[in-house]
Amino acid sequence: MKRTDRVNFILNDFDKDSYSRDLIKWFKEEQRILPWRENQDPYRVWVSEIMLQQTKVDTVIPYFHHFLEKFPDLKTLAEANEQEVLKAWEGLGYYSRARNLQNAVREVVEEYNGVVPANPVDLGGLKGVGPYTKGAILSIAYDTPEPAVDGNVMRVLSRVLRIEEDISKQSTRKLFEELVREIISHEDPSSFNQGLMELGALICTPKTPSCMLCPVQSHCRAFDEGLETELPVKSSKKKQKKSPYLLLLIQNEKGDILIEQRPEDGLLASLWQYPMVPLQDIDRDSVPHWFYGEYGLNIELGESSGQIKHVFSHLIWEMEVVKAKVVSGNLDHGRAKWMNNSDIEDYPFPVSHQKAHSLY
Repeated sequence: MKRTDRVNFILNDFDKDSYSRDLIKWFKEEQRILPWRENQDPYRVWVSEIMLQQTKVDTVIPYFHHFLEKFPDLKTLAEANEQEVLKAWEGLGYYSRARNLQNAVREVVEEYNGVVPANPVDLGGLKGVGPYTKGAILSIAYDTPEPAVDGNVMRVLSRVLRIEEDISKQSTRKLFEELVREIISHEDPSSFNQGLMELGALICTPKTPSCMLCPVQSHCRAFDEGLETELPVKSSKKKQKKSPYLLLLIQNEKGDILIEQRPEDGLLASLWQYPMVPLQDIDRDSVPHWFYGEYGLNIELGESSGQIKHVFSHLIWEMEVVKAKVVSGNLDHGRAKWMNNSDIEDYPFPVSHQKAHSLY
C-alpha cells in the first residue's frame, strides 16, 4: 500500500479537528513553564531543541540558562571559540550537537544576515538541522504547519491512531510525518506540536501511560482496545560493545598533569582527556612500552585509583584509573601537553574524565 493510501486508511473516521482542539486546549492550560517558552525567538527555540535531543528537560534547563548567558544571540555564538562552546556544553553529552549548532549558526550569520531561515528548504539545509528540528523551529517560532516528529510524538500517535509499524524504522517515521501533516492545526501549529510532545512527556509515557488523565483519551484507539501498553512497536537495540581502557593520571616532576585533545572528528571530537590505553589491543604489562612509543615518555604505573564505567548509545567504556609518574623522556605527541592542575578546569572534558579527575 502506498504511503498516501496508508495515511488515508489510518485517518478514516478520525475526527482530526476535534482531536486538535482538545490537545491544544489541554496544552495551553497545563503546559510546563520552561525558559525556552518565554517567547518565539527562533534562536532560543533552536538551542533548546538541540539540547533536548536525547536529554531530559530537567537536565537541560540549567545548561540552557548558562548557554544563553554566554551566547545570547546568533552573532555571539558564531564568533565564539569552539573550545568555549564545548566548555559551555560540558557534561551535556553528544558534543557533535554543539559543534553542528555553532557551524549552522555561522552559516546563518554569513548567508542569511543573521536571521534564522523560515523557509523549510533553507532551514533543513543547515548543519545538524534534521526533519524534527526543522519542524520544531518552523512550527514553534514561525507558526508554520510543519511536522516535528520525535519519539514522544510517535509514541502518542502510535496509540491514538493504533499504528503497529516498527517506530525504529525510517519508513515509519516518514509515515508519522505525513500523518502529522494531515492532522496538524493550521491555526496554531505551535501549540499543536508542543502539545504532542508535552503529552508524550507527561501523560502518554512509555511504560505506564496515565490514560485516566489524558485529554485526548476519547480519540485513542489503543485505549479503546486495551492496547496502550503494547504500543508503540519498537525493535530492540543492538547490544553495546564493551571497550576496556587504562586511564592514566600522569604527573611529571613539577606536579603537572598530562592531558590530550581528542581528534577533530569522531566520538567526543576536540574535547580534552587523560591518556587512555586500549586494553583490548595491549597487554597490561606492555602499557609502559606502548606509552613510550606513543608519547616519548617512560612512565611508572602506580596503584589503581578506581573504576569508571561510561555508557554511550553504541558502546561502553570500562576504565580503570591508574596514577603514574614520569621516569624519563620528552613528550612527543602533537595533541598532548602538560597542564597545571588548577588550570585544567578551563578545558572541556567529557563526564567520564571529569570523574577521573576527582580520583586524582
